[in-house]
This record gives sequence, C-alpha cells and structure tokens, in this order.
Amino acid sequence: MTNDQIGKFVEGGYLAKDAVKIDFKGRQSIVGLFIKLTDYDELKKKNFWRIVSEVHIPKWKDSHDNNLARIFNGTEFTRITKISN
Repeated sequence: MTNDQIGKFVEGGYLAKDAVKIDFKGRQSIVGLFIKLTDYDELKKKNFWRIVSEVHIPKWKDSHDNNLARIFNGTEFTRITKISN
C-alpha cells in the first residue's frame, strides 16, 4: 500500500485510538495500533509506520512506552481493516 492510502485510513480515526488488522504480503496478519511520535511525518513520507502489536497495547496505553512499538514498511501491507467489536 502507498503511504497516502495508509495515512488516509489511519488519520481517519485510528491513529493511537483503535487497533486494526494489518495484512501483509509475505507474513501473517497482525492486530496493532498505529502511534504517532515526533518523527511521524518523516516516517510517513518514507512509508514506514510505528505500530504497537496487540499483546503490548494494554501496556502501551498505561505507560506510553514507545519501545513497545516496531516500525513496519507500508509497501508490505496488503490491507488494513477495522476490527469488529
């Protein structure tokens, strides 16, 4: 996916708020939370995204420890979908 496609979806209400399912070209899907740090715009231009995986979301929400996030390359994303509650 392109950085514009991802940015439009994420900034439409999912940035640091709700977890989403991310499907990849060459690996299993993950559930994660996109987060925004000071380098967000720079990473977005390069199509890199900082994501906290599902198992770390509760801890991140309590501590906002950015070391719980990993950076993913958006070109490997095939689809991002909202998780049904």
